[in-house]
Amino acid sequence: MASPASPPPERRGVRPVLVLLGVLAVAANLRAALAGYPPLLETIRVDLGVGAGAAGLVQAGAVLMMSAGSFGASALTGRVGRERLLGIAVATIAVGSLLRSVAALPALVGGSVLVGLGIGVAGVALTGVVKEQLADRAGAVTGAYVVAMMVGATVASAVAVPLAVLLGGWSISLAVWAVPALLALAVWAPVGSRIGRSRPVPVAPGPHATGPLERRTWRDPFARWTACYLVGSSSVFYGWLTWLSPYYESQGWSPQAAGLLLAVWSVAQIPVALLVPAAAERRRRWRFWASMSVLSTVAGTVGALLLPAPDTPLPWLWTVLIGFGVGAGLPLGLAVIAWRTPTPARSAAVSGFALGIGYLAAGMGPPAMGLLIDVGGFGPAIGLLVAAGLVQGIAVARIGDRPA
Repeated sequence: MASPASPPPERRGVRPVLVLLGVLAVAANLRAALAGYPPLLETIRVDLGVGAGAAGLVQAGAVLMMSAGSFGASALTGRVGRERLLGIAVATIAVGSLLRSVAALPALVGGSVLVGLGIGVAGVALTGVVKEQLADRAGAVTGAYVVAMMVGATVASAVAVPLAVLLGGWSISLAVWAVPALLALAVWAPVGSRIGRSRPVPVAPGPHATGPLERRTWRDPFARWTACYLVGSSSVFYGWLTWLSPYYESQGWSPQAAGLLLAVWSVAQIPVALLVPAAAERRRRWRFWASMSVLSTVAGTVGALLLPAPDTPLPWLWTVLIGFGVGAGLPLGLAVIAWRTPTPARSAAVSGFALGIGYLAAGMGPPAMGLLIDVGGFGPAIGLLVAAGLVQGIAVARIGDRPA
């Protein structure tokens, strides 16, 4: 008589704290390479002899590739696995940063495109990791990794000009951000490998295992309104990320002072990114906190447009208000996806769709603003950001607090 088959060995899960550390290490690289560019923008324009529209196109190329990476990440996950894909994405950021060490426009554009692609893929993969491994505290964890992103952006914007002076050029300053990307890859690789080994071997899916909403995300009203929300949030964020420093340089500020203002803008985002999603999660009052975020963004943007007052403290006030608004905006958008999607696959599908649409719109913003600046100055360009904030507000009203 044949003995019964022995049960498969038990697969031990990965400790949540290790997953969180890996997530935070990766997240710290999801804005740093982009934030290091705007404080150097005017220097790069002079050095390469390009206009504001072309300079904005560099950042736009990165953001548009973030859109492409977001759209493609869900399909790539099925081919290579979420954890391995996240490692590949971080390595792509490092390669793109190194390519920008060449002080030439083609290398700058090509490197920025790779950086954007890596960031887009990594953002969607991180959403799936949080949903699968840390779902019990999705709001707080989302806030924490967005804070890590903001810390990376703050450091990058603050040290971009000093690094260029110290290292002998803007291209070397941009290439420095390959180092934290490689360090993050070293942290994530063993964590991701352990997650993959601990996951149970999946049973072969039936012919109808993929639900209709997985195949047709764009038909889901929640996914569409979340995409509109991220269109507004991402457009305002990347518009100000690219043009805040140049705007105040046009008002007579030095590049160092304008870079410091951008750093303050980034610092202002940190506390609200950490606290607001947790507060919204505790009471499920998403619409209230998202509305406060939009109001803060629009108030700061209108203030900067109508009362720039470069010789007064007002620029710092407007900058902090905008920072508060955009700081809470993205984590609230990602958190509501995590709360209202039933599975990691569904979460990745909705986040990939919404982030892809959001980044696509945001990618058009910096060059469009640059063209408007070349033609009519900063007034019409900043007006675009006010309109983006209004789009975000309409989406908040439609998403509301009800389950999807």
